[in-house]
Amino acid sequence: MFNKKIGLILLLALAAGLGLLAAQKFFGPVSVSSQWPQTQVVTLFPQSRTLPPFSLRQSDGTQLASGELNGHWTLVFLGFTFCPDVCPTTLAELAQAQNQWKSLPDSTRPRVLFVSVDPERDTPTRIGEYAHAFHPDTLAATADVPALEQFAKSLGFVFMKVPGKGFAENPDDYSMDHSSAIAVLDPQGRLTGLIRPPFKPQAIATDLQMLTEAAVR
Repeated sequence: MFNKKIGLILLLALAAGLGLLAAQKFFGPVSVSSQWPQTQVVTLFPQSRTLPPFSLRQSDGTQLASGELNGHWTLVFLGFTFCPDVCPTTLAELAQAQNQWKSLPDSTRPRVLFVSVDPERDTPTRIGEYAHAFHPDTLAATADVPALEQFAKSLGFVFMKVPGKGFAENPDDYSMDHSSAIAVLDPQGRLTGLIRPPFKPQAIATDLQMLTEAAVR
């Protein structure tokens, strides 16, 4: 069982890497990122890439569509509310970063978007309550599986359902394996960088504050 789990993790890591390369080739260059300051933990791509159109359901029932993230740097993290470790740990670390930049104006303050890849169990209300328990400013959204797959692929991410031992008797006995990195979108909503674990809240906060200040100059 342990070896199988390790194999799944390696497969996800490989798929995530291949997906990111495919995204770079498919969407092509949009603009050079040399305008941004040197960062500590945010890996900025040489060129930003426009995301294909998407539509997600937010926790308040409204749609989050292409263009609505514009105006802010946005950190996008995939997960699910039944996640035992990675998701709550990451959201707690991001909440620490959010507290560091709370003094920035709301009109330009960076955003955190938590996207659940488990729509079977995670209703919009549930993901909202879950995400807001870590920080009230965190955006939470989900969609049907095909829409989630397209959105994840555009970020170079992957996810998959992993049935548990009792799945045959209990359809809810499953977990979700998913990419653990954080996608970084610029104020034009373009995929501009990546933050890989382990996450350092203070460094994330410093990087996003610098990027925000550089974007409004």
